[in-house]
Amino acid sequence: MIIKILLTIIFFAVMLGVGLYSRKQAASVDGFVLGGRSVGPWLTAFAYGTSYFSAVVFVGYAGQFGWKYGLSSTWIGIGNAVIGSLLAWILLGRRTKLMTQHIESRTMPDFFGTRFGDQGLRVAASIIAFVFLIPYTAGVYKGISTLFEMGFGIPYEYCVVIMAILTAVYVILGGYKATAMNDFIQGIIMLFGIVVVIAAVLNTQGGLNAAVEKMAALPADDNPATNGGFADLFGPDPWNLLGVVILTSLGTWGLPQMVGKFYSITDESAIKRGTIISTLFALIVAGGCYFLGGFGRLFGMPPVLPNGKLAFDSIVPSMLVTLPDAIIALVVLLVLSASMSTLASLVLTSSSTMTLDLIYRDKKSLPGEVEDGTIDDIVSEKIERRKVVVMRVLIVFFIVISLMIALNPPTFIAQLMGISWGALAGAFLAPFMLGLYWRGVTTASVWACFIWGVGITVVNMLLGNPINPINCGAIAMVGGFPVVWIVSLLSPKMNRDKVDTIFQCYK
Repeated sequence: MIIKILLTIIFFAVMLGVGLYSRKQAASVDGFVLGGRSVGPWLTAFAYGTSYFSAVVFVGYAGQFGWKYGLSSTWIGIGNAVIGSLLAWILLGRRTKLMTQHIESRTMPDFFGTRFGDQGLRVAASIIAFVFLIPYTAGVYKGISTLFEMGFGIPYEYCVVIMAILTAVYVILGGYKATAMNDFIQGIIMLFGIVVVIAAVLNTQGGLNAAVEKMAALPADDNPATNGGFADLFGPDPWNLLGVVILTSLGTWGLPQMVGKFYSITDESAIKRGTIISTLFALIVAGGCYFLGGFGRLFGMPPVLPNGKLAFDSIVPSMLVTLPDAIIALVVLLVLSASMSTLASLVLTSSSTMTLDLIYRDKKSLPGEVEDGTIDDIVSEKIERRKVVVMRVLIVFFIVISLMIALNPPTFIAQLMGISWGALAGAFLAPFMLGLYWRGVTTASVWACFIWGVGITVVNMLLGNPINPINCGAIAMVGGFPVVWIVSLLSPKMNRDKVDTIFQCYK
């Protein structure tokens, strides 16, 4: 216990120290939200990876999908690395950096409003982002507190509150630069921790070969007389496994807190290096988490909830509880690192979106256009400082709302994530990506995709989830592309000259 407490205190001290160190760079809006658009490839790549993978993956997804699909759940981690990291950086990185800088966009809602010439889109996108990032944040709190409760014996409620306060402090102090620097430190811990934890867990089963043989001998859930295929290449249920791969991999392309990392990177050469770093990071961390979770059935049945369903969020903690104290301390730091980085990114994204796209919705002009009127430099500086103050206040507000959900979570972590990612990426992915590449995307098609992504997710939830939230989220994301394409062909086109002005950034 002394080792665990000392390591945790050191961890928190470093996080807060980085926040204090970064205070000066968080005085302006660009500094607070984007780190001055001068964050290097290593910090950006680790910020992308640590925002991607949190306790939601380590506790919720690895446990639930490892139980359902066995060792084939490792494909989810591979998909996260190849689709969610490699292809995301290749297809979105450079174009996002150039276009958002060209049109002076600071947030994803801001991008929609300026790129498609409709400030109503900006408002709608900011509301969607704020509302549906809340269940995601609550899921992260739930995952981290479950592990913390196991490692320290502290009641769940206290864990949630402690995590919320500490995350709020260093984000409020240092903004995005503090978040990125802490993400790098936390990423190093995650890389080291996942390797050590996998080795320790497999050792309890007699090594890798013995553990795989035990998995291959397990019976199917629906027919105890047959082998369940939990050690097969594609597992017992490949089609539903594919849905999970799509949701968790493609979803990052449309999440504001993920895409926002490309806004802040220094230049195009940094994007090339960041692509390699981010992909390797995802392969080790995500691949390792799902590979570990695939052995969950070897550690006995998880507890049963009052509604009769298995407590999937208890599977990974039950795998770790018998490990030596030093390893458990490392696990706690691993999950702390993964989760606090994600929480920081979520609260920063939510507060900046609400401030810049709802409360202070500046009139935007495209490059080359003349703005009406001028603002005195002193007045402009005061407004900038006021925006930063408002963002800091909203960080507290967002954390309090998320805490209320986390203290009384309605469902499993995986289902919370399915709802959040399905609505956000279902609404944003297609119009954002196509808007970077295709001049023919219309304003009406973006509205249609917003309605589609949010509509299918909410209706499915209100009907009692007749479609699994994970599969519904995947349908929302993929379905957004034909929605944007068809509506763009049928609706009025945007002003050609304005669109050409926006796409000049690629020449």
